[in-house]
Amino acid sequence: MTLDEFVKAFAAEFDDTSEETFKADTHYRELDEWGSLVALSIISMVDDSFDVGVTGADLRKCTTIEDLYNLILTKL
Repeated sequence: MTLDEFVKAFAAEFDDTSEETFKADTHYRELDEWGSLVALSIISMVDDSFDVGVTGADLRKCTTIEDLYNLILTKL
């Protein structure tokens, strides 16, 4: 999965935030819709897409969507 594909998959986990909001450098934890349910959805999406486990701590360590993508790549 490329970074652009990951950004689209990440955006799909949000119900009320416009897809145009999401870029590689988006600070996802600053989005109004960000919360524990969305975080769980992201964790599940990463597991399904990459067969890699990320934790809540991993999500808190990352600032942007690209940071998270790069972290996932280190776990492959």
